[in-house]
Amino acid sequence: MKAIGLDIGTTTVCTIVLDAENGKVIKSVTLPNDTFISDAKSFEKIQDPEKILKKALAMVDELLSEFDDVVSIGVTGQMHGLLYIDEKGEAVSGLYIWQDASANEIYKDGKTYAQHLTELTGYKMAAGFGAATYFYHSENNMVPASAVKICTIHDYAAMKLAGLKKTVMHTSDAASYGLFDIKNACFDASAIAKAGLKAEMFPDVTSECALLGKKNGNIPVSVAIGDNQASFLGSVCDIEDCLLVNVGTGSQISFSAKTDSAPSGLEIRPCIGDSRLMVGSSLCGGRAFALLENFFRETAELVTGEKCSSAYKGIDNFLENNAEPENPVLFSTLFCGTRENPEERASIENLGIDNFTPGHLVYGVMHGMANELSEMYKAGVSVCEEKPGQLIASGNGIRKNKTLQKIVSDIFGMELKIPAHKEEAAYGSAIFSLTSAGIYDTIQSALQLIQYES
Repeated sequence: MKAIGLDIGTTTVCTIVLDAENGKVIKSVTLPNDTFISDAKSFEKIQDPEKILKKALAMVDELLSEFDDVVSIGVTGQMHGLLYIDEKGEAVSGLYIWQDASANEIYKDGKTYAQHLTELTGYKMAAGFGAATYFYHSENNMVPASAVKICTIHDYAAMKLAGLKKTVMHTSDAASYGLFDIKNACFDASAIAKAGLKAEMFPDVTSECALLGKKNGNIPVSVAIGDNQASFLGSVCDIEDCLLVNVGTGSQISFSAKTDSAPSGLEIRPCIGDSRLMVGSSLCGGRAFALLENFFRETAELVTGEKCSSAYKGIDNFLENNAEPENPVLFSTLFCGTRENPEERASIENLGIDNFTPGHLVYGVMHGMANELSEMYKAGVSVCEEKPGQLIASGNGIRKNKTLQKIVSDIFGMELKIPAHKEEAAYGSAIFSLTSAGIYDTIQSALQLIQYES
């Protein structure tokens, strides 16, 4: 038996074929999501949903032609994004992705659309949230006349795979839109009315491992889920007992939490059923290491007068052949600030004549990245009755950096495990689909398929 997982990301579209009996990824295909619309306004970030859909469906069809024992299809993708569809289930707008900054435009009284919506409804809103983008469009008469529903791009793809004309949104995505009542697992009709938006435009919602329909009338297609939750499900072997540290371009911590509220700087996101994830996200994260590499590269060019294509090889050689130096520098990696204080910036402390070296900076940045996540984790577990006992890491930023793995393991005080597969979000959507299709009785039993590197 096989399951297909489809992940529609911002920069790539990925599909995997998962062996539903041993958990191994038999095949994976990744293509660029090169669908940005070039004539958008400077603050808009819009992709072409039809080009994305064509690419995604072709990838799934190709796998189905190669494997004749597929028992389920799961779909995930970039959260927050907004797409308008008509009564026939056809896209009638571009896809306004999570990076769209329309709601950061000034609305009135010096406040942005997102700030005004926050004050109006009591829900903390930000640019890129689907409901905030919808509010901007509504106030500027930009909602397509034929639009009857809003949805994510992966909702749209799942609907088409299932041969339907109407979407159902999982709570993992619905919460990312804003104006969502997590406790009651539904969009807040009162808040939507205060914003002057149409409640009927918001899709039906489910919190369960649910089937949407069937591909070609016989292959179950599950409701699409958000990529944060999909990555979590594609990485951990136990929802209740695992802390996931993800380091890519950005970085995050995610772990189970039995609460509907989070400390400042963190957020609660629905997972499956009544389960919740406490999530902390760094605005810079793994990008901090890339910034250091760029600094070294520009320094090499300044000194030699010659172009330096990459400094990563030199950094890797240093880490492989040198122990962590004594008298460390204390590096804060808040290059992009925090969600609560976007104006905050990175800093270096304890810098003296004996530790102003490239090696100290390399280790300092890695400790800074790990410390930022650790501080989020400490704040999160402080409001929880229990804390996780297993540490899982995912993302290329940590998968390819054994020194960072050790630093994270030491700072969190737990042995670190890395999934054997690399396509965590697509894998998680496949796991979700196997549960939705009844191949596995519970999501917890399906998670036992996950294997870790030795």
